[in-house]
Order: sequence, then structure tokens, then C-alpha cells
Amino acid sequence: MAFNLRNSRKSPLSASTQVHNFLAGDGGRPSLIAAGLHSPVHGQDTPLRGRGVQREQVDGSSLPVYFLLNSFTRSSINRTRCQIPFVLPYPSSLSPLQKCLPAIIPHQNPPLCLNKIRPFCSDVNSVHTDSEFESDIENESDSAEFEADSKEVERVCKVIDEMFALDRNMEAVLDECGINPNHKLVLCVLQRFNHARKPAFRFFRWAADRPGFSHNSTTYNAMMNILGKTRQFETLVSLLEEMGEKGLLTMETFTICIKVFAAAKERKKAVAIVDLMKKYNFKVGIETVNCLLDALGRAKLAKEAQTLFEKLEPKFAPNLKTYTILINGWCTVKNLMEAARMWNEMIDKGFKPDIIAHNIMLEGLLRSHKRSDAIKLFEVMKCKGPLPTVRSYSVLIKNLCKHGHLKEAIDYFDEMVDSGCGPDAAVYTCLMTGFANQKKMDIVYRLLSEMKEKNCPPDGRLYNALIKMMVNRRMPDEAVKIYKKMVQSGVGASVHTYNMIMKSYFVARDCEMGLAVWEEMKRRGFCPDENSYTVLVGGLVRQGRLNESCRYLEEMIDKGMRAPQIDYKKFSAGFYWSGGRNCLEDLAEKMKLSGNSEVANLLERWVK
Repeated sequence: MAFNLRNSRKSPLSASTQVHNFLAGDGGRPSLIAAGLHSPVHGQDTPLRGRGVQREQVDGSSLPVYFLLNSFTRSSINRTRCQIPFVLPYPSSLSPLQKCLPAIIPHQNPPLCLNKIRPFCSDVNSVHTDSEFESDIENESDSAEFEADSKEVERVCKVIDEMFALDRNMEAVLDECGINPNHKLVLCVLQRFNHARKPAFRFFRWAADRPGFSHNSTTYNAMMNILGKTRQFETLVSLLEEMGEKGLLTMETFTICIKVFAAAKERKKAVAIVDLMKKYNFKVGIETVNCLLDALGRAKLAKEAQTLFEKLEPKFAPNLKTYTILINGWCTVKNLMEAARMWNEMIDKGFKPDIIAHNIMLEGLLRSHKRSDAIKLFEVMKCKGPLPTVRSYSVLIKNLCKHGHLKEAIDYFDEMVDSGCGPDAAVYTCLMTGFANQKKMDIVYRLLSEMKEKNCPPDGRLYNALIKMMVNRRMPDEAVKIYKKMVQSGVGASVHTYNMIMKSYFVARDCEMGLAVWEEMKRRGFCPDENSYTVLVGGLVRQGRLNESCRYLEEMIDKGMRAPQIDYKKFSAGFYWSGGRNCLEDLAEKMKLSGNSEVANLLERWVK
């Protein structure tokens, strides 16, 4: 019988057997067992269960908050059985809610071109996505999958990779290959080079010059996403104007620009995009304003968002989402006073805070290290509504696990199950991470078994968490086995997955395996990002493989990325004493031309 948190009796299956079943599946070798971790001693149970909490729902009324030592004197308090803490807003009255990687991993082509262009204002909508666990991670929603000839995509990407690396005329070779671009092909290729703006942009321009082909709004937006990610503002604006001349502008185009400028803390430019919408006869409504406010809030520009809101409020009637976004922005910068003020104003305007608003305030309190107040708010939610959801419990359990309060975390897990909220992969990820941090890997194994028993399949975040556990224990081979299971289960890996495994091999001074992970990542169609190059170049420098590190460093700069944060003193000294001053001089010049002046100056000092 699989381990069940609801009963602390010892499972007949050992931890080794359970992990074998989870990671090996059809009889393959168990992986986590090699960590040298054992199941609990026979007869000793780990006390996981705790209190049983009865819930009572009472219909209450939405009232302003009497907040932070009489800051808002116009509010009045109606005490209930569950007392409201003075730093908390009153709740509303809404009713209850995986020695060679390629040899051990069978090749599977990644899904072709999952276009990650979000629909208009999806980040604002993501505020209202209750199942989203990491609120500070941008939500990629409703990605459209485009089918394209996989062989053709691979052929084009191979040409771009090889010709760009050799500094050859990439466009001429593409012409000679007789490639006829279409929109699906272009989208897939751009996705494959989503972290390498220079080859991506050259391919984008080459495709535009092909007879019989012209870019549409979707391909333009895909290219703008790449430019925005690398903050190439001049090129971004140039494409925007080009789209305007061709009549290809969409709401998604403006959304991309707003988010790009807000993330770079360019508030005035973000606002200017809204004004530009009017020039092109696009309607600017409350959803557009919400998108702008949300982008500013996510960039920790809550004060600027608030000022803009007050300026625009007479022109656009705010809705519940508007206030929720503002509260989220203030909670992000840990300003509970302003968050509560907006909560009160929201209620005064006749809006009832929903479960999303409550969860945001709950997370804001925890982020500001006010756990006791967060728990009081949680109890109020259970008493007066809206009833806590899996998301609500996840936020609280994550904070408790992060600070080592595992007993309390288990108590809330019990309560969640008793209330009828089925645990999801996010909750299990929190618990496993907490127990792993305290080196209680036997319980991690048992939680894995319980997930299988409850038909709760692991997701990408849980697999990454397991990989990180093995990486932290300096067991890269075990991390690879988890990655293998991840691939076999059909769960998509990410660049972050490969970066963690690659780093663990370099830390273990196994350069060959680190390079094997790099090749595996590229073979599966992932574009290495700046972190990937930082891990690779830094690892090679530490092992004294300077020529290789220099080659990858140049490749990184050629693709339009920033210089990585590595030990340039060791890098430069190695080249200097081995007679490689010419190489340093060339690299310094390349750094200067690419805008990495600080690194260029450091290299030039060694040359002189």
C-alpha cells in the first residue's frame, strides 16, 4: 500500500521499492536509491498527521478595513467569532471555491513550435488563474501549436546554426537550399532561436525577401517577443512602425511592447504605447489599462502604477480586476498599507473581493513576514468566505515548508484533504522540497508513491524540484535518471532542467558529461539561454579548458547575448601566461562592439 499522509502507518513497501516503482516504472534501475538514503527504521513512524479542523461557513458582509493603528478612521469593525487582525482586510461575503546522455535517453523530437505569444492581456488574466502556483512567474497561457514539416524545420535550423557559427553568408546558403518559407515554418524556426536574437532576426529578414512570402501579424509578433526579451528597443520600435505601415498591428503587438518597456522600468514609454494605440485607431479600454497596470506592478513599479491609475480613473471605470492588480502590485513591493487602502477602496466602490484577491493578500502578508496575520486571514476565509482553494493552501504550505515548519505544513495538508480540496502537483512539490531541505528523503520517496496512488501525475516543476534535490546533493547521475523518467512520462523539460544538470556535472569536475548535457539540450531543439552559456563557459574556465570556453564565449556574443558573469581574471590570466594575448585582444574588441564595455576594459588591461 502506498504511503498516505492521512495515515502514518509504515508502508509495507520500502522506500527503495517505492522509488524504483516511480522512477523505473517498467523495471528499470531505481535512481534516487543511489543517494544512500534509507527508508525509516522498521517500527518507527514519521508523525505526519496533525489536527483535524472543522470548518464553518458564515455569511458575512464586505466592510472596509480598520487598518494599521487607526490609519483609516472612517472604517468600523464588526467583530465575529474569528477575530479580524488589525493588519488584515475584512473578507467579502462571496459564497464558498529525468556514461553518455544520448546513449541513455531515447531521442524524441520536441513538439514543433509551441508559439509562446500570449493573447492580449493574458498576464492580467493570469492574476485570476487560481491554479497557478508561482505568482511571480509570468504565465504562458493558451500557446498555439503550429504543425510544420519537422524535417524542413531541422534542415533550416541546421543551416542557421552551422553557417552562423562559421560566420558564413547564412542567407546565401538558405537560398541555395531551395527553402520555401511559410508562416508555420517561420514560427517554428523563430521559436528554436528564441534566445538568439541575431540569427533569429537575420532569418526573419531573409524570409521577408523571399518571393511569394510576406510576414503576417503572428510572425511579426514572434520576432518582437525575441527582441523585447533582449531589450532591443530601437529594432522593436522599427518593427512596430513597419507593422503599422502594412496594417498588421494587433492588440497582441501593443501588449508585447507595453510589457517590454514596463519590465525595463521605462514607464513613460509603456504609457506612450497606449497613446500610440489611439493613433492607429485601436480602442483603449479598461482591459488595456489593466494590462499596463499589471505590467508595471510586475516590474515592481507599484507607485507608478498607482499614479497612473489615479490619472486615468476619471476616463476609465475600474473593475474588480483593476483593483486586484493594484493590490498585487503593492503586495509585490511589500507595502501592505497601500495594499489595504486599495482593498478598502475596492469595497467602497461596490466590488466584492473574490478568492483571487484574498489569495493575493494572503501571499502578500507571507511575503512581508507576517505569517500570524496571514493565518488569521486564512481562518477568516474559512469562517466567512470565500472558502480557501488548493491555491490558498499551496501558498501557506509553501511558506511553512520554506521556513522549516513541516509539522504545521502537514497539518494544513491534512485540513485541505479533509475539506475536499484534492492536492495537486504544486502542493506535493512544496512538501517534497521542504522535507528534502531537512534531508528527510525517505518521506520524499513516500510522497512520490502517494502521488501515484492518488493518480496525481508529476508536472515539470515537480520533476525540476526532484532534479534540484539531486543536484544539491551533488549526485548528477541521479538527476539524469530523473530527467530520463521525465522524458519517458511525456513531461516537457525546459532549458532550466538542462542548466541544473549541466551545472551539477561541472561542479563534480566532469566536463565531458557537462558537455554531453549541452549537446543533448541542443539535439532536442532547445535554444541555450544566457544562463546556459554562463554555466558552460564558467565550468570550462574553472577546469582550465580556456580555448573551448573562449569559443563558446564568442558564440554567445555573436548571437547577441550579454557577456556572462564568470571569473574573467582567471580566464584572462590563463590566456596571458599561455601566450594567447592575440585571442584576448580579439575578444576584447568583440566585447566592445557588442556593448559589453566593462568586460572589454578588463580584457584590454591584461592585453596591455
